[in-house]
Amino acid sequence: MVDLINTVNGWAWGPVTLVLLLGTGLYLSAGLKFATIRKIPSGVRLLLSGRKGDGKGDISPFSALMTSLSATIGTGNIAGVATAVALGGPGALFWMWITALVGMATKFAEAVCAVHFREQDDKGNFSGGPMYYIKNGLHKRWHWLAYAFALFGSLAGFGIANTVQSNSVSQVLHDAFSVPPLATGLVLMVLVGAVVLGGIKRISSVASLLVPMMALAYIMLSLVVILLNITAVPAAIATIVDSALTGSAAAGGFAGATVWAALRFGVARGIFSNEAGLGSAPIAHAAAKTDQPVEQGMIAMLGTFIDTLIVCTMTGLVIVIMDVLPTGISGASLTSLAFGNAFPGGEYIVTLGLCLFAFTTMIGWSFYGERCVVFLVGTRGIVPFRILWVVAIPLGTVVQLDLVWLIADTLNAFMAIPNLVALLLLGPLVFKLTRDYFNKRA
Repeated sequence: MVDLINTVNGWAWGPVTLVLLLGTGLYLSAGLKFATIRKIPSGVRLLLSGRKGDGKGDISPFSALMTSLSATIGTGNIAGVATAVALGGPGALFWMWITALVGMATKFAEAVCAVHFREQDDKGNFSGGPMYYIKNGLHKRWHWLAYAFALFGSLAGFGIANTVQSNSVSQVLHDAFSVPPLATGLVLMVLVGAVVLGGIKRISSVASLLVPMMALAYIMLSLVVILLNITAVPAAIATIVDSALTGSAAAGGFAGATVWAALRFGVARGIFSNEAGLGSAPIAHAAAKTDQPVEQGMIAMLGTFIDTLIVCTMTGLVIVIMDVLPTGISGASLTSLAFGNAFPGGEYIVTLGLCLFAFTTMIGWSFYGERCVVFLVGTRGIVPFRILWVVAIPLGTVVQLDLVWLIADTLNAFMAIPNLVALLLLGPLVFKLTRDYFNKRA
């Protein structure tokens, strides 16, 4: 069974999917004339002015971004980056940057389509995302992709965004403070339940408070380490770029294999971290109070910029600067070691950051799964889904998660494929909506 799932996972995240992810981002970037990079300042201005929202929707544009960031800024920023660098060498970080630059266009297009094709359910709440822009934007011969996405999306979250997160938190708290894993799971169940059972408005309120605080704190902590070792930064950047393009920084093996490893793990972990192309974030952006899909798109693309080009870069630079890769360890332990070597108690701060990141991932992804369930069975599925989501949390602290992780990782790839096909087909519409929006403001 495990061998079969390993084989399917290898295919699901193989060269075809990675080319599809990068290719879609490049196609959308070119079609938008790289506006997603040129318009970053405009996106920041819209974000800062979008705390209340102006139009139909459930939450403000700012809260929509914070909700999507609550799901994306998670263990991928601490453990995912460390794993990518450990398996693919320092060059993996370079490919994470490239993935993020083209991924900004993907995230932009996702949000534009999500707002443009969203619907209201029978309780008056807004629903959107790949399942709706496939159903409402494409010919009915493609509609099976909408149901495939919703099915995979409703299941995948229980792995990577639920049990895997609670397992990560229980492990670090047990290692650092000897807290029993089940106790951690039960406390998380109560905390997450208190938020999730209140629906999107409570989720967005908590995310809008926690996400900016925790992201800024982690960035500032990383900057302290980088500034204390500022003379090592140029060499670290050179190592990252050199390892990505030539593989010469690798010890042993031939350079080509190292370059491929850097590319493979950099792209895969980059997508795992910022979720550009996965189709999850547009579910949150569809709930934004706005009548301008393009404006929400510019706010949405900042999620990829913040998550990967800022937060992941901080983690990667600290690991390379502190030269902890030769230890051979990986995941969150590698990041903890890097910060612990930088200053006393650094590992405990990483532990606290991991706990907060995992918590916000659990509340953000609960909304994604819920909207997928609403698409499949209607609003009658909301309460049962929320209860199942909360009950599953402590299970993650007491079961062996290797197989769960593998299945969820595979389901994530199966989410991405229908979404990317839809974005390629809807690309011309995104280009037209964007062109019309900027022409009116010229």
